[in-house]
Amino acid sequence: MEFIKEESEDVRIEETFRVKHEEDTEEQTDQMVLKEEYQELNETEEKDLDFMTSQKSALETGTRGSFICQQCGKCYNQKGNLKVHMRVHTGEKPFTCQQCGRSFPRKESLKSHIRIHTGEKPFTCDKCGKSFSHKGPLHTHMIVHAGEKPFTCKLCGIMLNRKGNLKTHMRVHTGERPFTCDRCGKSFTRNESLNYHMGTHLRENSFICHHCGISCTNKANLKTHMKVHTGEKPYTCLQCEKSFK
Repeated sequence: MEFIKEESEDVRIEETFRVKHEEDTEEQTDQMVLKEEYQELNETEEKDLDFMTSQKSALETGTRGSFICQQCGKCYNQKGNLKVHMRVHTGEKPFTCQQCGRSFPRKESLKSHIRIHTGEKPFTCDKCGKSFSHKGPLHTHMIVHAGEKPFTCKLCGIMLNRKGNLKTHMRVHTGERPFTCDRCGKSFTRNESLNYHMGTHLRENSFICHHCGISCTNKANLKTHMKVHTGEKPYTCLQCEKSFK
């Protein structure tokens, strides 16, 4: 019965860990997810910047833009800008990273991506000195300093400081659990919760009874269980002298 109790405590700890992390700041967010999210954000910002620059130039010259995309109707005042824009529709990505093979539709996007390999971090927070490889992460980081929570759940009203945290929080309402243990099939809302849960399986493998094969979550529980086989009863009542395991 002792090892069953311990297992329940582990589950409660894991669930507490999960809830805590759903409300955490960017420091508790999975870094690989953040990296991918920031790269996408950076590329989107660059495309938008290219479009806005073209529109600004068109306004300055008093024209609407001579080069029009036949697929979406966006206007550009330079043929080169229209050519770059068309890659959004064609999926063409002519700029390839020589280190990892990832391709991009714009040269600027490749240049930005290269910083992941070089470790270059040209964007620095003027409040704490922390540096970032892209403008997007710096912007998100500054929100933490400001104490802003611009992302609000439309279902319960909770406010969060990151879009990624809101996305994770929404799983509480939708019931989505995309992270599944390949050992027991249990699912979780966060990757961190799955990693914590996997530790339970590792502990199970570490403390196995060689008599019956039962698994225990820690050494103390295995020691207690072994008394079933050895018959050991080290605890004696001082009044009636009855012994217990």
